[in-house]
Amino acid sequence: MERATALGGSVAAVPLRLVGGLAAPARGDMARNVRRAIGIRDEQPAPIAFDPDEAYLPPDGAARRVHADLPTMLIGGVSALLLQTLHPLAMAGVAEHSSYQEDPLGRLRRTASFVGTTTFGTVAQAEAAIAQVRRVHRRVKGIAPDGRPYSADDPELVTFIHVAEVASFLTSAQRYGSRPLTPAECDEYYEQVAPVALALGANWAPRSGAEVESYLLRIRPDLYAGPQARAARDWLLRGVARGPGERAVYSLVVAAAVGVLPGWARGQLGLSVAGPLDLVVDIAAVTPLARGLATALRWVVTPPG
Repeated sequence: MERATALGGSVAAVPLRLVGGLAAPARGDMARNVRRAIGIRDEQPAPIAFDPDEAYLPPDGAARRVHADLPTMLIGGVSALLLQTLHPLAMAGVAEHSSYQEDPLGRLRRTASFVGTTTFGTVAQAEAAIAQVRRVHRRVKGIAPDGRPYSADDPELVTFIHVAEVASFLTSAQRYGSRPLTPAECDEYYEQVAPVALALGANWAPRSGAEVESYLLRIRPDLYAGPQARAARDWLLRGVARGPGERAVYSLVVAAAVGVLPGWARGQLGLSVAGPLDLVVDIAAVTPLARGLATALRWVVTPPG
């Protein structure tokens, strides 16, 4: 079986051989700082399974291509979190059972680890990760502020969380990635990641861009920004960056993530010119800056050679 190490190796490489060996020490320092800022530990990354008979997802498929690009996954991940806040039952589970405010980087690591394992791991590794998430989901239940019971293993909630994530990842990749996917490749992406949602307990998951669009149109009347959503929104906008440099990078990531959101979701969250936060998201201005940041991050986290 053919294998390679992940993280640096699983991130889409940018050809920068012209930088030469002189840049290696600076790149190493920046890579460590970036990893610390986004919660990635300096530890040996897990191997990537390339054998089609052992890999959980197709080794040469669209899902691996999308999930391998760390910068667009960061932007898409923040956008997914913002979108997920709009589901009152999903948000209640996060607010009442999650330590996202006390340990945000730990939560980021666990989410990234799950996506990485199910994308690049073997069938056995992915199934173990899915089983662990399902064990956690069985404990997450309660009563939402609107009086309705919720449970994290509710198939409808599993579908919503899945769609919010993969639609945000793909939109981010299309806008800020080095090469956009074709419509056929986008459908391939949704087809390949759907089994993850089904394995987590969903009864249905979209398998094309058209199905994602139809699903979001159907569920949109049930989504709104309640008090818990607004608190999570404010926390996400503040972030956990420490120094001025980290805060500047995080602010650009958030602006890019807001730009990934559908217009109706930005309106619900008050992330528009008329909203209570009075945050104007000029996509035309943010996009080139975010693309520049994505290119820089690809260089930082890709090992030289």
